[in-house]
Amino acid sequence: MSQYKAIKLVKRPQPGPVSQDIFEVVELDRPNVENGQLLIKQTHMSLDPAMFGWMSPDRESYIPPVELGSVMRSSGVGEVVASKHPDFSEGDRVMGMMGWQEYALSDGQGINKVQTDAPDEMVLSVFALPGLTATQGLLNVGKPKQGETLVVTGAAGSVGSIVGQMAKADGLTVIGVVGSDEKAEWIVNELGFDGAVNYKTDDIPTKLAELTPNGIDLYFENTGGPIQHAVMGRMNAHGRVVVCGMIADYDKEQPSPGPSWVPIIKKRLSIQGFTMPDHFDQIPSLLQQLTPYVTKGDIKYRAHVLEGLESAIEGLNMFLSGENQGKLLVKL
Repeated sequence: MSQYKAIKLVKRPQPGPVSQDIFEVVELDRPNVENGQLLIKQTHMSLDPAMFGWMSPDRESYIPPVELGSVMRSSGVGEVVASKHPDFSEGDRVMGMMGWQEYALSDGQGINKVQTDAPDEMVLSVFALPGLTATQGLLNVGKPKQGETLVVTGAAGSVGSIVGQMAKADGLTVIGVVGSDEKAEWIVNELGFDGAVNYKTDDIPTKLAELTPNGIDLYFENTGGPIQHAVMGRMNAHGRVVVCGMIADYDKEQPSPGPSWVPIIKKRLSIQGFTMPDHFDQIPSLLQQLTPYVTKGDIKYRAHVLEGLESAIEGLNMFLSGENQGKLLVKL
């Protein structure tokens, strides 16, 4: 019987960078396909900041943690190589939760046919979790209005870059927060953002005040960190804060202190956190919202592709260092 490679989570991560020893690379027997099942050969695998939460032992989170000894959780794109499932045929191109493995046996739950001929990198960079997250967070939670000012952190990342481009297409002034001059140039010169804050080198309050003379109406939070305090001080009355991620705190034993709640009262701000597992049943409608932006040419992307399954382990640390240049993927 032929075998394939998979990576299992065997220890919980400690604060700081992800270490190799929390994972185990194994060889598994290629499974038989029973009635109601399909076997997928995964071609590209997504790496996402949410994985830091999935590896933690927190059982009060929005999704149960990955159990120790099981294959690490992730989404991906692949081809159905065998099927005894009524909704899938051999040769179908699919995307969904497949895990850190070369082959995935599925009952079809959470697996969707890819409805575009776009390359795998674009599917995972735009039509999968990043684009769906941006669509839900910006359009359905943030409810942007033409003429408003949006600040998005992690603006050169997979979610933040799409959020900013969608907002620009809808007539907002968009300011992105990034961690390098190269990323700042990319979001302004290539993606069309109105301005960028480099949180590592800029005087954040001064730069933010310069770029948002009319205040901030909508804040899309992907990272946390000191930018929060400066943004909260410039929020307009009845502004909205969409909390999507907090990558600056994922490797810390204790999260950083947040902004004062006084502006929330004075400015009557609305703050809402959201996570995509609550909305997986809405994927078809989210794709209907997202697709017109893509077909009109409003969405550009770039992918940072790692080679080989085992590259995923060290790849996670790129989220903490900011080394990744675009959507982080693993090509199998």
